[in-house]
Amino acid sequence: MADTMMGDDSTLLDRQAVVDSIPLIIPAIPFGFVLGLAMTESQMPLWAASLTSPLLFAGAAQLAMVTIAGTASLWAVISAVLVINSRHVMYSAAMAPTFRAQPGWFRWLGPWVLIDQVFALGSLQAARPPESFRRYYVTVGLMFFSFWNVAVPLGMVVGPIVPTGWRLDYAPAVMFAGLTLMAINRVPAAVAAIVGGFASLAAAGLRDRLGIIIGAVAGVVAGAIAEQARAIEPEPTA
Repeated sequence: MADTMMGDDSTLLDRQAVVDSIPLIIPAIPFGFVLGLAMTESQMPLWAASLTSPLLFAGAAQLAMVTIAGTASLWAVISAVLVINSRHVMYSAAMAPTFRAQPGWFRWLGPWVLIDQVFALGSLQAARPPESFRRYYVTVGLMFFSFWNVAVPLGMVVGPIVPTGWRLDYAPAVMFAGLTLMAINRVPAAVAAIVGGFASLAAAGLRDRLGIIIGAVAGVVAGAIAEQARAIEPEPTA
């Protein structure tokens, strides 16, 4: 009987992870198409660009890399990727207490899929028991990894025939808006998502898709400022 109940709980947990992921996967799909199209136009060899999805797995950083590859120095490419991914330092710090209770293999492999959406969902489940959190996190992470590595190759195939009037440059802003839906009860994360989304939307017309970099940097800075302001807020008095 106990085994049956545990199995039912696991099934419900997997189902919840899937249901929670879908609203954030949908706006990420056009972003994957944008990236796939950028890979076909990049000066980076197509085989190398395509490997960034399974190896780097960081949409904005991938887009910056394939966009400026061949037109900027190696150090400029590395710097752009590091700046865009700097927000993951904050993600790691926030998730560290939860990860400490996990086995070694999870502490090594879990950060591999700690992208914006996985952080937004995982941080809301941090209070779960370690095994329950691990199952939820792995399910969510594998879903995003799988969908991303399907959307990007599809973008490489379909992207070149999509009319330019569809304005796929706005896809990153749509993805940031989807993140806001999940982050709205975490003020710093919501601020970062909103500022990043509006900044990338406002800069969508810039050449070489610099709007992605501007949106990412603006979101990181805004989130850090909001987090600091929240930390120094005086405690309410009774």
